[in-house]
Amino acid sequence: MEPTETSSSTETKLERIAWLSAVDPGKVFNQVMHHFNLDSLLQCFHELNGKKALGVDGVTKEQYEENLIPNLLDLLDRMKRMAYIPGAVRLVLIPKEGRPGAMRPLGISNFEDKIIQKMTQKVLESIYDPIFLGNSYGFRPGKSCHNAIRALDYYLFSNRIESIIDVDLENYFGTIDHNLLIDMLETKIKDQRFIRYIIRMFKAGVLSKGELTMSDEGVPQGSVCSPIISNIFAHYVIDDWFEKVVKKHCQGKVEMFRYADDMVICCQFRNDAGRIKKALAKRLSKFRLKMNEDKTREIAFSKQDAARGIRQGAFDFLGFTFYLGVSVSGRAIIPKLKSSGKRLRSKLKKISEWMKKNRNKYPLRKLWEIFCSKLKGHVQYYGVSFNADGVGLFLYKARRIFYKWVNRRSQRKSFNWGKFSLFVKRFPMPKAKVCHKFFF
Repeated sequence: MEPTETSSSTETKLERIAWLSAVDPGKVFNQVMHHFNLDSLLQCFHELNGKKALGVDGVTKEQYEENLIPNLLDLLDRMKRMAYIPGAVRLVLIPKEGRPGAMRPLGISNFEDKIIQKMTQKVLESIYDPIFLGNSYGFRPGKSCHNAIRALDYYLFSNRIESIIDVDLENYFGTIDHNLLIDMLETKIKDQRFIRYIIRMFKAGVLSKGELTMSDEGVPQGSVCSPIISNIFAHYVIDDWFEKVVKKHCQGKVEMFRYADDMVICCQFRNDAGRIKKALAKRLSKFRLKMNEDKTREIAFSKQDAARGIRQGAFDFLGFTFYLGVSVSGRAIIPKLKSSGKRLRSKLKKISEWMKKNRNKYPLRKLWEIFCSKLKGHVQYYGVSFNADGVGLFLYKARRIFYKWVNRRSQRKSFNWGKFSLFVKRFPMPKAKVCHKFFF
């Protein structure tokens, strides 16, 4: 059964919630559970990716679909009777990009639980996204990494800045306090059945290596709900506080740019940077969060000082390194950005590992085709104004990696460099191009 006008009906109701929240940021919502109905859950079912990793129960989307309507009706009946109990989350560890040896925990829920999480996410997003501030970019409708990067780049270009605070939150997702979060939700949502189901999601537990653990803190990354829940917590703890308190107590102009737990603060005056850093650490501690003191840095970033020959710093944000350099005309110091060296090395390492593992698995043409497809995402993301050299360097090194491993398919070399260059000319690889223009 495919969603038809039921989808538009559900979306219209959610848009109504968003409109009410936008026109009255202080509005309280007394009833939201009526949005969990057959039409809305059916839509959520169709929106979920069936190719994702399986939860503890091992049920696939295809298996759930075999008796879709009876399954959803049974789920709704259990919800009405408060008999629905979310299953434990299966924990998997994946490598952190740009951090060799570091692992990121992901929580994989059962497919049925994902349906409820998806609808919960939609309701929360409709209520809260209209009141989120403009400096929050992560996991929001109509916003993206490139929106955040472009906004930061423009701010650095247009404003006088002396210091940047590159903030590192220590295990942000894993330390969100459940009780504090529920208190925040209850300021806008009075439907206790809805709140109780969110509490049940938190209390479902995490299954790792056959051992079930319970905790009063942490939102599993990978959960359908974790992005909006983490944004709600950060809105009250960081964003709203920064806008209403920090800005009023600074000598100069300050601005923050946050994407999930990745954030930087731009300060007109150096003195403000030190005071903000101390105040932020204290604020985070109040809500049982922690700033990584070793990785949180104050960075000199003054165009005026750079013009006088005083060395300035650089910082990373969303995979790019921001630094000060000379304009094309040579007359001005301007902010520039390039691919982060850490991310570049991490991506090339992954490509090399893939080539080592798969070099004998496919015919040469097929191997090259798959290899090139892996480069397109990098070109698409890092192809921003003034970063053509960074993308070009990545493509050059990736090509060298392919050449190295394809010549180890047997004791006899497949190519010399000349023949390989002719092969690349005949079957071109992706080219460096600007996919995102940053012009002011």
